[in-house]
Amino acid sequence: MIEVTFLGKKGEVMYLNPHQIEYIQSKPDTVIMMLSGKKLVVAESYEEIYRRIVEYRREIGAFKNEE
Repeated sequence: MIEVTFLGKKGEVMYLNPHQIEYIQSKPDTVIMMLSGKKLVVAESYEEIYRRIVEYRREIGAFKNEE
């Protein structure tokens, strides 16, 4: 799970399963579209979300299966 700060609820922190993210937009707020169709507006930049996803995947050993 990755931590994000939800803008819609006054800075509430939540945790997302990055495997459920369909895509991310920066317009200028960062919008995460989940596979369920739910859109989440978060405080973090695209670059920060990307870094957290890579870090999470390394932590769980996902990259070993992708080499």
